[in-house]
Amino acid sequence: MFQQDRALVEVSVGRAAVVEGEGVAAAHAGDEAAFAGLAERYRWELRVHCYRMLGSFDEAEDLVQETLLRAWRYRGSFHGSSTFRAWLYRIATNVCLDFLDRRSRQPAPGEAGGPAEVGWLQPFPDRLLEPVADRDAEPETVVVARETIELAFLVAIQHLPPRQRAVLILRDVLGWSAAETGELLEMSVAAVKSALQRARPVLRAHLPQRPAGQAPAPVAPTGQERELLRRFMAAHERADIAAFAELLSEDVRLSMPPLPYSFAGRAEVAAFAEHTLGPGSPLHEGQWRGVPVWANRQPAMAGYLRQPGERSYRAQVLNVLRVEDGRIAEITAFQPEVFDAFGLPATLP
Repeated sequence: MFQQDRALVEVSVGRAAVVEGEGVAAAHAGDEAAFAGLAERYRWELRVHCYRMLGSFDEAEDLVQETLLRAWRYRGSFHGSSTFRAWLYRIATNVCLDFLDRRSRQPAPGEAGGPAEVGWLQPFPDRLLEPVADRDAEPETVVVARETIELAFLVAIQHLPPRQRAVLILRDVLGWSAAETGELLEMSVAAVKSALQRARPVLRAHLPQRPAGQAPAPVAPTGQERELLRRFMAAHERADIAAFAELLSEDVRLSMPPLPYSFAGRAEVAAFAEHTLGPGSPLHEGQWRGVPVWANRQPAMAGYLRQPGERSYRAQVLNVLRVEDGRIAEITAFQPEVFDAFGLPATLP
């Protein structure tokens, strides 16, 4: 179904096995620093895995920490029958499933029959989609496919029951075999296949419709996306509603998690922008400043606002854009609490 994130990090297998073996032996001997050094190599991809399971960046951060603490606590249970990476994935997946068992939640029905709202959705900073490579280590190739990290995918996958969600991620995103997935989740191969057959149609039903045979979106930002983002920021800074509306697709959608508000269609979204930025808005007299960022492999604008009489621009909104056919097909507007994860300041001079 997807261009898979096969082996998120491809390294020299021989060297990785030696390093891992040495680290595991030291950990068994009670060397906490050696264990931490070994586990830290996988933190970035465990964070992505937990994020896909949960849809929340903050929760993923917390559960990765819980995963590593639990791994240290039960380090004696690792006997080398699987790779250390697979063992950590088992722990991380179960930590997420335990969390979701305690906190049952479903996407809320959208207004006027529109798409369901995922109130706990948060963006994922692109700067954390890749590990910080050691210059003395083997070269690393990182591949996190855009279609498996985009916000649309995160929203769609939240409609699956947690265990089906885990099966789909392990099988279709990470490329694990049915046997490997069954071993991790303590399910039979038949049960894994059945769960996947039930999960795929639900996922397809909630994903945006894309033309058949369309090539996977490139991982790196395209020139067209960069230009569209530049124009989007310029329209905000000038409070130019007409220029803003020109960038939108006819069926564009705007949502604002965790707020339960959404707008559909160019006319409705432009009217909301007029209400927010136009002459009748209390924000109209303020001056906007946009900072380009990238979230979930998508272009985004960190919006700062300076009100009359103030000396600083204050964090206001993070707009993440989904681009289709050269126009903005979706805007997901997040509150400024997410700025910290992107390394963005609360104010600008």
